[in-house]
Amino acid sequence: MSVPNQFSLAKNSLLKLGLSMADKVHYQLDPETLTAQTLTRKEGVLNDTGALLINTGKFTGRSPKDKFTVIDDMTRDTVFWNDFNIPIEEQYFLGLKGKMLAYLAEKEIWVRDCFACADDSFRLRLRVINENPWSNLFCYNMFIRPTASELENFEPHWHIIQAPGFKANPETDGTRADNFAVISFTHKTILIGGTGYTGEMKKGIFTMLNYVLPVKADVLSMHCSANMGKDGDTAIFFGLSGTGKTTLSADPNRLLIGDDEHGWTADSVFNFEGGCYAKTIDLSEEKEPEIYRAIRPGALVENVTFHNSSNKIDFSSKKITENTRVSYPLHFISNALEPSIGKTPKNIFFLTCDAYGVLPPISKLTAGQAMYQFISGYTAKVAGTEAGVTEPKSTFSACFGAPFLPLHPGQYAAMLGKKINDSNVNVWMVNTGWSGGAYGVGSRMKLGYTRAMITAALEGKLDDVKYEPHPIFGMMMPTSCEGVPAEILNPRNTWADKAAYDAQAANLAGQFIKNFEKYASGASAEILAAAPKII
Repeated sequence: MSVPNQFSLAKNSLLKLGLSMADKVHYQLDPETLTAQTLTRKEGVLNDTGALLINTGKFTGRSPKDKFTVIDDMTRDTVFWNDFNIPIEEQYFLGLKGKMLAYLAEKEIWVRDCFACADDSFRLRLRVINENPWSNLFCYNMFIRPTASELENFEPHWHIIQAPGFKANPETDGTRADNFAVISFTHKTILIGGTGYTGEMKKGIFTMLNYVLPVKADVLSMHCSANMGKDGDTAIFFGLSGTGKTTLSADPNRLLIGDDEHGWTADSVFNFEGGCYAKTIDLSEEKEPEIYRAIRPGALVENVTFHNSSNKIDFSSKKITENTRVSYPLHFISNALEPSIGKTPKNIFFLTCDAYGVLPPISKLTAGQAMYQFISGYTAKVAGTEAGVTEPKSTFSACFGAPFLPLHPGQYAAMLGKKINDSNVNVWMVNTGWSGGAYGVGSRMKLGYTRAMITAALEGKLDDVKYEPHPIFGMMMPTSCEGVPAEILNPRNTWADKAAYDAQAANLAGQFIKNFEKYASGASAEILAAAPKII
């Protein structure tokens, strides 16, 4: 879609920005044209289903150590400075911006106007400037696409300037390396250079929303998936990679609100995005039919390889990276809800893959426990998922998205707790990991049982069953659940060696307590009281 009048306005806006010498500006091009341009420039190929395949180069994932936030009067006392929120002085931001604009002024550029936030009350206008067409296709897929009338007199709230070919000089530019992602809340601009990984743009906007919405609009920003039942009941799924967040929220009997980023207002849950950015490693039509079928013309697939002598994707290949991805617009999903706005949630699920075999397959949390678990953001990797990992390894990521949180995790947790209490929301922890022993001894929880437990929770079938408390972690464990053997509901009962279970549970509890030390100063008494109790 191209709007002639708006194209002229956009060019004038670019001139004001400093792009006075741009050789050629491509504005608001459709996916077909962007795909054709990528092929012409020999920057991508098509697979057997017509999707565009590209290689993002040296970087096939985010570079957290090279993500910076400008420290100034706005952010100095509000941002939670840590290993993810790394400060950079404004002078370096301004210098990099000037150099990037000079670099882009002599090149073709691709410009896209788009939105973040499906709810009109909180919608932000974005203008993205890219160095290549496939990055612009990613933005078409992932951000919300304006109509022709919405493009009239479009004035952006925020800019993203992305140039993979531009490299910083660490000695003069204040960066750690030649690649960088820098966000200025004062200048409302995100600079990304030296990396072609498209996810930096997506997560840059998410980081921005995680600051703007809670502070200015009292909206809880969340790294989660969400769906809605036929009766309008909304469910939210939090979980780190490998816990089943995408799989368990993709329910054919429920409408998908979104798969990754949402806001929770006083009376609704809305998607930040207009698309999905799904992992494709080991993808199959049987396991993930919607994602598999979304790999078609208009989709952008990153860093995959083909089966020998074919243009058929080898989804099992990790030759380039394990973090293979596909982006596609939400309307590629058959049961996507449009607009992507649901009602106040009735159920929240914290998903964890506990490779220690300690946590119950499903349990109910109090508001205090929910806040504690939310700040903890726990899962455990198993042997073989990372080099050097030979036994279960705990991973804690605050609010299930620590790298994208500019504020102290306690602020997000306090908002969550208030909303849980105000709306009387049920909060569940679901362990999709091991039972009967840790990884290597026990067995992985059957997906059918996990689905049955989630369905029972959604349908209110766990409202009137008996519960018993976990002796260390305190969450309430149901003693029965339709479609699930009763003996697996209490994890201790599934271990042949009960003393070994008790020792493992105490070990994991100790890891929770140690991890929480860095957040304790910003947590309420209610949250602190929900810590596990080592017996």
